[in-house]
Order: sequence, then C-alpha cells, then structure tokens
Amino acid sequence: MFERFTKDARAVVQGAVDQAEEERARTVESEHLLLALLEREGSRASFALAALGVAERRDAVRQALRDARRRAGLSQAETEALAGLGIDVAEVVARVEEAHGVGAMSADRKGGRRWSGHRGFGRGAKEVLEKSLRVAVARRDRHIGDEHLLLALTLRPGVPAEVLADLGVTHESLTRVLGDGAGEACA
Repeated sequence: MFERFTKDARAVVQGAVDQAEEERARTVESEHLLLALLEREGSRASFALAALGVAERRDAVRQALRDARRRAGLSQAETEALAGLGIDVAEVVARVEEAHGVGAMSADRKGGRRWSGHRGFGRGAKEVLEKSLRVAVARRDRHIGDEHLLLALTLRPGVPAEVLADLGVTHESLTRVLGDGAGEACA
C-alpha cells in the first residue's frame, strides 16, 4: 500500500511518527496524523485546511487534542454519553490528576513510564491509513495523497474527526473543496 503514497502522504506519515516521538508516545495514533497534516504546507490537504479556515486555528486543534488526551482519549461525544450515565469525566480527571499529577490519565502515561523505543502504529492510525486507500479508490485516484489521509480522518469516528467537525471540516466540506478527484494523478 505504501508504494501508492505520494511524497506528501509519506511526509505526513513520517511527521506523525515525529509527533509521536516528540510526545514520547508508545504508538503513532490518528491524532498524530492530524497534527502532521496541520504542519504541511503546499499540499492538497494544506490547501483544503486553509480554504476551510483551519490553518489559522491550528492552536485550537492542538489544544482540543491535548484536552482529549487528558481525558484518556475520550471524545466529547463519549464524555457526554458518560455524563448521561451520571459519570462526570471532568471530575474523574480532576481527582486522578490531584492524586497522580497532570496528565495521569493520558494513554501515553499508562504504566508510569514514557516509551523511548520504536513506535508502531496504533489501531486508529492503521484504520486511517487503510481507509485512505479506500477513499482514493472511491475517488478513482491512482495514488494516495495527504488529502486522502485527511478525508479518511473525517470518516473514522473519534477525537480527530470530532475536532475537525467542530471547526467545520467534514467529509462533505472537504469533498466540496477538493472536488470529486476522479482520475486525478498525484505525484
């Protein structure tokens, strides 16, 4: 599959690995792919993000991802569902952090030590990469570009899709900005 990735898509994947290393995360996750996409310039995905107003709101995206990490990776929808059951996630986080320190519920801190070895791809990131292939095929594109990774992020339920949707970036809005893509050949 990776042989079909364009130079931009490969750069995003490498950027996601770099993001995970910076955070000393055990695995590369879909959130790291989103952060890497935000760093790109001069690509189809960066054009789409700029056209939808996300480029100037990068800090808001990063903060939303940090907030989700503090909630052990729970999305707002999951947090609201738990609230419906009488569980106040903010209160749980506050109590855990009071006892164990800020960020204690972060998935990267489980087990009490940071990871310094090779980072594999977590389930979410793998699903996004696989879905990007399906998106490219559906659009009849010959290669997988960073725009396909971005489209795939919007299709997979979870924190990245929720953060993007909160900023007006949905699969439908991206498709409008990018066009239908039929037959596009990306280098």
